Amino acid sequence: MIDSKRMKLERLFSLKYLIPIGFVVVLVPLLFAVMYAAFAIRDIARLEQQTFYQIVEQVKTARSALQMVSDIERKAKLFVILAHPAVRQPYERQSYETVRNALREALGELLKVGVDEKVALSINRLSEQERLVYEQIISAEADDRVALPDDRLFQALHAAANDLWQEISEQVDRDASELHAQSKSVQHDLVIKAGLLLPTSLAVILFLLTLLTRSVRQLDEAIRRLTARDFGQPISVTGPQDLRYLGDQLELLRTRLRSLEESKRQLMDNVSLEIKTPLARIVESAALIENRHTDDVGPEQREIGTTLSTNIHRLQELLDELTRYNRLHDEPERHAAESVKMQDLLSSVIENHRTRIQAKSLKIKELVQPVEVSGDREQLRTVIDNLISNAVNYSPEGGEIRIILRAVGDRMELEVEDDGPGIDEEESKHVFEPFYRGRAAFSFGTEGSGMGLAIASECVANQRGKIEILEPRQDKQGARIRVQFPLVEAA
Repeated sequence: MIDSKRMKLERLFSLKYLIPIGFVVVLVPLLFAVMYAAFAIRDIARLEQQTFYQIVEQVKTARSALQMVSDIERKAKLFVILAHPAVRQPYERQSYETVRNALREALGELLKVGVDEKVALSINRLSEQERLVYEQIISAEADDRVALPDDRLFQALHAAANDLWQEISEQVDRDASELHAQSKSVQHDLVIKAGLLLPTSLAVILFLLTLLTRSVRQLDEAIRRLTARDFGQPISVTGPQDLRYLGDQLELLRTRLRSLEESKRQLMDNVSLEIKTPLARIVESAALIENRHTDDVGPEQREIGTTLSTNIHRLQELLDELTRYNRLHDEPERHAAESVKMQDLLSSVIENHRTRIQAKSLKIKELVQPVEVSGDREQLRTVIDNLISNAVNYSPEGGEIRIILRAVGDRMELEVEDDGPGIDEEESKHVFEPFYRGRAAFSFGTEGSGMGLAIASECVANQRGKIEILEPRQDKQGARIRVQFPLVEAA
């Protein structure tokens, strides 16, 4: 039961489920924030619309009420003047009543729109002042008096109307301030929620990136070690189940490659040992034939002995090269890595070839920068030695060898170029294979085992570098080989 739950948990911790879960965890807070913002903006917009409508209605109704107050005063005075029986007109009272009813309806509508307590009190005061004016006019009509109402009543009526307008203006300001405060509050809430949700989403993103990056970095390091034939360190990848599975497959590949390398090395050692013993006896016999001066040995037999000695010597050199090539597959931890100044190592190798260079009257053109790499000094020397030796072998008399040593980014570059016949595209695919000798070797009559560039390639791989054949420069035709190694800082 526990194993079943564990398997389900591990399956959940795979890329198939981890990435969708990560997206959901990241997107849900963001979606919530967006939806909250959308609803908040909608509510604010609705509130703004309602407030704007209310303000417009209040202002419009208040303006209408102020206008009606002036109309009431004019109609009231006209009604009183025409109240004398000699000039009385029946429609004057009706006109006055119409204006008065319109004012009362406007004040009623203003109360319905929604006003605060101060505005309501101002409306009641205005309504009360209008009622006092009306009662005085009606009583004057009943008594057939022609006297106008007291001006103080009309002044109080206008004062009440002005107070109403002032209160409505202040209410408009208060509504605008309240709306602004609500907008600020919503904005503040959005900032707080975004401040809480966004870091959560970023934390989840960083967690997933860290988890995946660590696993990918471990896979990359494992593949680099396998490429460099470093089979000694076990491969272990942590993280999602899928990447751990890839790590397990690489570990299986490592064990198989290590077993194959050990089997091949053991086979080569045994073959070399089995060949060297009878070969040494053949060398002794050939030397006896070559060095005997008795009458029993003729010139032809001595020539045969010389030919045997020469070819046996070449065979011994080939066995030594093969053994050396085989030993290059030893696990890198057996080689001591150290900081190597490549410019000094290059000068030392060139000096070792100085006799051959002078014998062919070759010119060495150097463009060298001080660079430093970390690796096995002897294997680095082998790489440079094989490249310089190859260039000397194939350069014509009086030719030029161009050497560039420089730092490019986080890598060191060493280019060696000669004036020889060069390497065509078809041959460039095979020059790093053991025992391969190109057409130039036969046309120049150059002796060799065809192991030089193969050994150089193995040394470069052991140092986690790269070797490649480049196209010759525009005005040249010789071989151009470039080697790259990580600098000390990037090693």
